[in-house]
Amino acid sequence: LAAAAVPIIIIYIMVAKPDYTITNCWAHFFLPIAHGVGSAVTWPVRAIGQGAHWLKEMSNLRNENKKLRIKLDEVLAKQNDCDIAIAENKKLEREIDIKQASPFKTVIADIQFDDAVFHYNTFLINRGKKDGITKGMVVVSFENQLVGIITDCGSEFCRVRALMDTNTKIAVRISGSDVSGFLQGNGKSGATIGFFNDTEFVGRQGLKVITSNISGVLPAGIYVGEMRDDKNVNVLKPNNISRVMVLEFDNQGSYK
Repeated sequence: LAAAAVPIIIIYIMVAKPDYTITNCWAHFFLPIAHGVGSAVTWPVRAIGQGAHWLKEMSNLRNENKKLRIKLDEVLAKQNDCDIAIAENKKLEREIDIKQASPFKTVIADIQFDDAVFHYNTFLINRGKKDGITKGMVVVSFENQLVGIITDCGSEFCRVRALMDTNTKIAVRISGSDVSGFLQGNGKSGATIGFFNDTEFVGRQGLKVITSNISGVLPAGIYVGEMRDDKNVNVLKPNNISRVMVLEFDNQGSYK
């Protein structure tokens, strides 16, 4: 009604030219009503327009989100490739540094098969006589920790006796001392050590064990493992590594 009355009021003002005080009073009465009615009538249209605007914004955000996810996946893939390349590069640098620092000629080999049955523990490597490897040579990790000793050799492969094998018996020494003894494998649990040149010595956890060249069978000073109590030694197990180095130590096949 207020909206319908507006034209009539305007025509009346133009023709009659009434006192503007009365006109202002009418305006203060009719205009708020007209504004409220107009807002109520146009609310659905404005609500639909606002909803359409929100839907458009959400659609734009979803499209941007998809593009960002694609870019993020590409960046993560490139980062993964970079991490792999960096790891391989560090590995190669470590292998080169070890080969250059080793006093022995070395041959890098992959572990092909791990055979642990009862108290025996041996594994195969993919290098053999054609690579200059012979029985009695020493196999170490890339951290220069003793892994085992070669017992049999073929043209393209060798069998290595791990330190846990019960047939393993090598001369060792406590690092930083003159205490020597023999390390013997005791199956899957590791190896034990018995001392013979110091009857009062008592082993303890944390002592480092290295090879001893008492009989000239093995090179001296190769890290063997760490004692976990008075006689047991934690040694490196072949199923925890994939690549090794063979030290071409000439012992005339004296290791049995």
